[in-house]
Amino acid sequence: MQKIPLNKERFYSLDVFRGATVCLMILVNNPGSWSNIYGPLEHAAWHGVTPTDLVFPFFLFAVGNAMAFVMPRLQSGGTSVFWKKVIKRTLLIFLIGIFLNWMPFVKWDNNSLIFKPWSYMDAAGNAQGIRIMGVLQRIALAYFFASVIIYYLKIRGAFVASCVLLLGYWALCVAGNPADPFSIYGWFGTDIDRAVLGDAHMYHGEWRNGRPLVFDPEGLMSTFGAIVQVIFGYFVGDYIIKKGKNAEMINGLFVAGAVFLFAGYAWDMVFPINKKIWSSSYVVYTTGMAMLILAVMVYLIEIKKHKGWLSKFFDVFGKNPLFIFVLSGFLPRLLGLIRIPAGINENGKQLYVSPFTWFYEHVCKPLFPENLNNGSLLYALCMITFYWLIVYWMDKKKIYIKV
Repeated sequence: MQKIPLNKERFYSLDVFRGATVCLMILVNNPGSWSNIYGPLEHAAWHGVTPTDLVFPFFLFAVGNAMAFVMPRLQSGGTSVFWKKVIKRTLLIFLIGIFLNWMPFVKWDNNSLIFKPWSYMDAAGNAQGIRIMGVLQRIALAYFFASVIIYYLKIRGAFVASCVLLLGYWALCVAGNPADPFSIYGWFGTDIDRAVLGDAHMYHGEWRNGRPLVFDPEGLMSTFGAIVQVIFGYFVGDYIIKKGKNAEMINGLFVAGAVFLFAGYAWDMVFPINKKIWSSSYVVYTTGMAMLILAVMVYLIEIKKHKGWLSKFFDVFGKNPLFIFVLSGFLPRLLGLIRIPAGINENGKQLYVSPFTWFYEHVCKPLFPENLNNGSLLYALCMITFYWLIVYWMDKKKIYIKV
């Protein structure tokens, strides 16, 4: 942890955009109950897009925005400085992601704490273990490859590489299973993920016909589009820096966003918009949406100087984005080791809940007995407020944790 001054040359609107994205991440990742969620706060079941499906690509887009401010310093520092910085940051983010997946390293088994093994076989003979991939791991890989592409190929070369990646990924999907390339059963990437990562270290949270599937929404093959998402974010950040705060820049951003949005919709007809396989049409569509929203923010905040309470609320999230995202994943897992008695089940077994679950069950849920979605949403809003107070205090103390 270190105290550093903010970069005054950065656009305030980019910090607000990034902070709003982190805030929405916390909102959709922390419902009071996963069984009681409003539709817009859930991911699309497969094809299609909901507001929740915009959050992760927006964050990767924001990573690219920030890269546009950092890359000139890395280029001026030379190749050795570039590789040292990029490799260090990639490894740290990736390892923090695995740490989150594994921690708190122990779990309750009846009334005993036992170590969580790296991999094991469950009672049914299925491979189980610690997941290797995840949100932070995807951010790390997308950041690494996008940085290398931009550093060596520059703007034009990176654009060509992005087109090759998007079109090449489309071709791989079709070639991998021409009869059924875009279904959860037919998508080619799962076989590669299983071969490289192993069933024990993949996501088991997708259910079909009452059974969990081995399918990783942050797997290796679907990372191609995520890399391009960061590169597109870099293009936009570079464009904003070079054009400056003026109407020409905003108009250009609006036009580009509209073109991307239309292209994503058109591509959806042959390569469906799908977050879970991070389809190329999904990359183009969500990039267009991010451009339009960012253009509005730049216009209101940078041109019209509307810096009200809402922008200030999101801004503090944007100053410590990775830290607060990690904390929002770390704290519930850690507090999960604390067990509060919650009655006896029908078999006479003592039930327990964690402190956060107790708060939902005894504070948020009882307020809305006729609509449990409201109680679940209230809990998520309370979590946002809780984490905001932390980053607000850090901002007041000028504490900004960088990776």
